[in-house]
Amino acid sequence: MNAMNWPAAYPEIFLLLATCVVALVDLWTTDPKRVFTYRLTQGSLAIVALMYLYQYDAGLSVYAMQRMVVADPMGNLLAFFATVAVMISLAYARPYAEGRDMLKGELFTLSMFSLLGICVMVSANNFLVVYLGLELMSLSLYALTAMRRDSLNATEAAMKYFVLGALASGFLLYGMSMMYGATGSLDIGEVFKAIGTGQIHEAVLIFGVVFIVAGLAFKLGAVPFHMWVPDVYQGAPTAVTLLIGGAPKLAAFAITIRLLVEGMSGVAEHWQQMLIVLAVGSMAIGNLAAIAQSNLKRMLAYSTIANMGFMLLGLTPTVIGTNTLSAANGYSSAMFYMVTYVLTTLGTFGVIMLLSRQGFESENIDDLKGLSKRSPWYAGVMAIFMFSLAGVPPTVGFYAKFSVLQAIVSTNVYGYIVLAVAAVVFSLIGAFYYLRLVKVMYFDEPTDTAPIVASGEVRALLSLNGAAVLLFGLMPGGLMVLCVNAIGKALTT
Repeated sequence: MNAMNWPAAYPEIFLLLATCVVALVDLWTTDPKRVFTYRLTQGSLAIVALMYLYQYDAGLSVYAMQRMVVADPMGNLLAFFATVAVMISLAYARPYAEGRDMLKGELFTLSMFSLLGICVMVSANNFLVVYLGLELMSLSLYALTAMRRDSLNATEAAMKYFVLGALASGFLLYGMSMMYGATGSLDIGEVFKAIGTGQIHEAVLIFGVVFIVAGLAFKLGAVPFHMWVPDVYQGAPTAVTLLIGGAPKLAAFAITIRLLVEGMSGVAEHWQQMLIVLAVGSMAIGNLAAIAQSNLKRMLAYSTIANMGFMLLGLTPTVIGTNTLSAANGYSSAMFYMVTYVLTTLGTFGVIMLLSRQGFESENIDDLKGLSKRSPWYAGVMAIFMFSLAGVPPTVGFYAKFSVLQAIVSTNVYGYIVLAVAAVVFSLIGAFYYLRLVKVMYFDEPTDTAPIVASGEVRALLSLNGAAVLLFGLMPGGLMVLCVNAIGKALTT
């Protein structure tokens, strides 16, 4: 019984049961607006979020299922943020889905199943559990992408996402099999111990690391494994694009820490070099390609690629010698960056869905022309999100970028200082296309004069989202402390 330790997995068990209940209840729902299904979903997710918050407050690292699962502060905190991100995504998505024949039970149940996959991934302590969570999340997102069966763009995006996602999963699975062949274990902790003995066949080990890093890069959308990101972001319904670009990024970060840091820090000198190449390539191609885009969702896709590159910088300089403090500094900065990026992304796509209406998709940059004249409030909120993505103070995006750069520069290694300078240069390039949106909203004449209709829930949520981006920028200490504590405990257990 102690080997199973069921309480450690209570949030995931409850989420699974709640998802099944939502699916069954929706079968008997005749309301086309799915009010009860929506409220039941949001209530269930709120309980799950509270369960993760309670486990985080306990501050313990508890192993379960024969040590295949771990409930530690890092996993609990990331799962909490992921659950909140899905709740916000569904709140933004509901009015959008209602006008496009997407407001069905499948939208809620598949979103909950994808969240379950995310939660399994962040609590994984075994290669098989990582893969199980990854496939559960991915298959749910593939189905969500194809929900609009009358849309050729959505169908094409779903096919591309499925094929390239399967390729990514194959890379990751093959790398895991190589690691199993080299170390004789699927347990992440045992793999770490086996590598530490120094008696592993190095060629097989490095071969496995290469494939695992490639699989992780696919899931993060890092160059050169970024091909699916722009097409899927543009082709998928905007509500699904948000579900893809939000909470799953936290899961990708979590398994990167689990696999590379907790399992393979003994060969860090190899995967660090790969991450540096991925980071620089992502920042360069992401920022430069985004400048040429006229489609708003495609531009934000390249922005995502660039931001994932910046986040990866926080994972590159941190395993130097045996300095655990330096490691915690870099990883916690990367975690802070990822959490705040997801927060900003939620609001950005929330505004895009708000400006869309039945029969009209607000997908082009020109659709934002003169937004300040149509609605000064929403234009101001969108400007806050753009300033945050550009890294302009006093938004949280500035502090996130600053914390990552500080982690790099504090190594006092010449190569990393050059990396920091390159990151600043690419950020300046990226600021162009973010500020271009602000210019379009405030200095161009509106081409669309249709009234902006929003429910009270969406208006309040967007306002709170914008306020959070500003508040965490002015007072980032509390969130940073949470990330530092979570990473610190993960590194010491």
